[in-house]
Amino acid sequence: MLNELVSKINSAVSGANASLLTPEDSKLESSILVDAKKIHAVAEFLKKSKIMNALQAISGVDYVEFIEVVYIFGNFDIANPGQLLLKARITDRVNGNIDTISDLFPAADYQERECFDMLGITFNNHPDHRRILCPDDWEGFPLRKDYVAAKNYNGMEVFPEGKMNMADREFIVRQEMIKKAQEAQSGKVQ
Repeated sequence: MLNELVSKINSAVSGANASLLTPEDSKLESSILVDAKKIHAVAEFLKKSKIMNALQAISGVDYVEFIEVVYIFGNFDIANPGQLLLKARITDRVNGNIDTISDLFPAADYQERECFDMLGITFNNHPDHRRILCPDDWEGFPLRKDYVAAKNYNGMEVFPEGKMNMADREFIVRQEMIKKAQEAQSGKVQ
């Protein structure tokens, strides 16, 4: 089915250069890679041809050599249900950009903002292109491999030495209890 869809995309969208990505691990799902410059045209084709009628998610992955934007589309038509992983790669880490699809799929609005905020991907023609999770004056993009967290933000120490959150503290206490129980049990066995 995906091979047929690759052919349809390449026929309908000039320059899409769609290709099938088959993972080495057979348990993972195959996806289609398209040229990042053609993402809007490809998404428009998928919607207008009714191959996919909903956008489920947009995410991004930093592979160091490139940043991959991953789109998960769905078709909720009872007669023809399905799901598609569509990917586009951005090789320019400094000025990386891709067109928005929020005009086609309103669900893309906040998800594109999150990709911008976490990975620094600029979505051309986005109606509200600004950070959504970090403060507007935050420096850097937290999900990039080269990100280094600031030591201070607005006069506050970001990671104060000796301070931990409750979940970390509870985890440490549980690990200590498990270790003591194991030591006690191994002492009885000998």
